[in-house]
Amino acid sequence: MINRNISFSIKTTLKYSLILLIMMSVAAFTGCKGKKTDEHGHAAETHAEAVEKVDEHEHVEGDGHDHSEGDGHDHSNEMVQKHTEDDGHNHEKESEHADEIAFSKKQAELAGLTTETVSPGTFYNSIKTSGKIQVPQGNEVVIAATSNGIVSFTNSSITEGTAVSAGQSILTISAKKLLDGDPAAKAKIAYETALKEYQRAEGLVKDQIISAKEFEQTKLRYETAKTTYEAQAANITATGVSVSSPISGYVKNRLVAQGEYVSVGQPIATVSQNKRLQLRAEVSENNFKILKSINSANFKLAYDNTVYKLSDLNGKLLAYGKSAGDQTFYIPVTFEFDNIGDIIPGAFAEVYLLSSPQNNIISVPVSSITEEQGLNFVYLQLDEEGYKKQEVALGQNNGERVQILSGLKNGDNVVVTGVYQVKLAAISSVMPEGHAH
Repeated sequence: MINRNISFSIKTTLKYSLILLIMMSVAAFTGCKGKKTDEHGHAAETHAEAVEKVDEHEHVEGDGHDHSEGDGHDHSNEMVQKHTEDDGHNHEKESEHADEIAFSKKQAELAGLTTETVSPGTFYNSIKTSGKIQVPQGNEVVIAATSNGIVSFTNSSITEGTAVSAGQSILTISAKKLLDGDPAAKAKIAYETALKEYQRAEGLVKDQIISAKEFEQTKLRYETAKTTYEAQAANITATGVSVSSPISGYVKNRLVAQGEYVSVGQPIATVSQNKRLQLRAEVSENNFKILKSINSANFKLAYDNTVYKLSDLNGKLLAYGKSAGDQTFYIPVTFEFDNIGDIIPGAFAEVYLLSSPQNNIISVPVSSITEEQGLNFVYLQLDEEGYKKQEVALGQNNGERVQILSGLKNGDNVVVTGVYQVKLAAISSVMPEGHAH
């Protein structure tokens, strides 16, 4: 009986010693960092073999019962198989495609998606400021009243923006119903009277009936009346004195209303040819030294997202100021360009003054940039239906393109149009954890 108890104690001690050794071995293997999946698999297999050996030893020398077959399950193989299934995935491949955005070719076609291949090129530095569109001198005339009277427009549709041609009658001025009478009729009567007096004075001066001085005074009155009458004679109609536009263009401003009284010389309307326009930019005096290198500009109007390039509009630099104004700390820079019909004189603009170019600069169109929580991103095309969101650091912006300081490399395909459709596809592809759709 004593020998049996001693034998049982020895067996128990041996069993727990082996188990302690196995636990230390497993801890050593699992504590190693940077090990690969096959090493963990090997550690699990060693643990299973050691447990099997302890069980065999216990079954053989234990209480005499035969547990070699157990319950018919090979638990060691199940453990190894489970560990292999858990760690057998290619996590590196999954991480590479975890941020890929699926966007089909059909979706790209509907969104009008286009891309641009990144490559270093020439980039123009810029000074961003504000400006205004104005009409050059000589391309705009102010039409003034040639007589006193009541205004009557020839066409009620004549208003701001109406196209007019040179010599076209815009309105008539009549004073027939006024107390002082019609100035045109008075001018005609005065002319005819002065003409008769002059003709009679010519005969009298020859006969020396009147002096030469009296004749000269009569002649002066005649010529004055003639000048006044002829100034209106060509424009006198049955309804009054007609006022015409001297140039072709459009009515920029209509300064009087139908039925309003005007006097001679009063402005009636402004007509602009609108063929050439000017861009006047206001630049801070801090950038005065850079103005010498300015030779062109891009601009964007307040009512339009289109970026206009002076290089495409036959534009040229006219001049830049050499001093700041009395009421401001800004220096004017003036350009002139062709009007393509979409630009309104008087409109305010966001101006990018272009200075000296830089070479080997990576840049992308402004339309390709998106902003989220203070960070800037572009979308890269990986394949026909795969895209990726890429963070970038921005440099200067010249209105057309943006300098990229980091985040892109030569050969990347950047989405230029259809950016927001790709962004929406990226948002819709993000599913909350624990949900299956």
